[in-house]
Amino acid sequence: MKPRIGLLAFWKQYDRKTYLKAAKLADRLGYDSFWLPEVWGYESFTLLTEMACNTKRIKLGTGIINTFSRSPALIAMTSATVDEISDGRLILGVGTSGAKVVEGFHGRPFVKPLTQTRDVIRVVRTLHSGGKLHEADAKLVDYRPFSLEMDTPRRHVPIYVAALKPKSITSIGEMADGWMPIFWPYERLNEGRKFIDAGAAKAGRDPSDIITAPFTTVIPMNGSAARKKAAELIAFYVGGMGDYYRHLLTGFGWGDECDEIAARWADKKNRHEAGDAVTPEMIEALTIAGDPLYCRRELKRRRDYGLEYPLINLPPGVPWPTLAAFIATLAPSRWI
Repeated sequence: MKPRIGLLAFWKQYDRKTYLKAAKLADRLGYDSFWLPEVWGYESFTLLTEMACNTKRIKLGTGIINTFSRSPALIAMTSATVDEISDGRLILGVGTSGAKVVEGFHGRPFVKPLTQTRDVIRVVRTLHSGGKLHEADAKLVDYRPFSLEMDTPRRHVPIYVAALKPKSITSIGEMADGWMPIFWPYERLNEGRKFIDAGAAKAGRDPSDIITAPFTTVIPMNGSAARKKAAELIAFYVGGMGDYYRHLLTGFGWGDECDEIAARWADKKNRHEAGDAVTPEMIEALTIAGDPLYCRRELKRRRDYGLEYPLINLPPGVPWPTLAAFIATLAPSRWI
């Protein structure tokens, strides 16, 4: 059976025409989905609409939009619109982002992020199903009895949530359709699934209905180049992306390594040495780096650890021939 895998673009150095070609190629090669992030560059729903008009089968996901910069009702309206244009192919990926982006870029207060995310899910579910907004059981706003004045193509658009903290993951088990972790050690995905199981039990849901869809770094390169690239990427996230990933990986036992990576990253003159502090064990646990055959085999093997639906990060800033070769190399039809 062909695996279910998706592709995820990177938001920096994003070339609209190149990634449109990538989505069309992925559609032809049997990938299940194509995902677009949103940070402070392109707006993702518009890009997904363009892709929907140029593809036939592939699902299209927001990977991710934050739950603060649009109102919950606007997220419901926009997702219903794109879902209609795509003939029911949208997956709504959401997350909280962080205070620096929400407050510093969008000018919105970053308060009660978990409750905000839960309210987004409540509102989207209610409006998509034809219900009245005041029936959504939202906690942060006292809504009036509005409903969507449109015939939504699906009463249930899948909602996946990017989350790393226990309460947020438990909430996925209660309310969402998928969990999107990043840099969570693949051999310990079962620990996150325990939180999902608890949330599902609380809500009377079957936890097997909730998909684990990790953002997955795959680097199909020969020789030592793949592992060097993987180490550089891990160093970037630990040292340069705030405290989220440093805290996460410290909790998994890599505290000393993260301290050393962060210290080297903070030294701008020698920042290039930060990757040297990333251990082989971290590379193995957090990425898939090696020759193309190794990468395909590892993607298949790691399904036994709960890697149900890997969302593979596309390499950023590369020319189209390189990007096309990457997509073809990992195509589902080539897995063995």
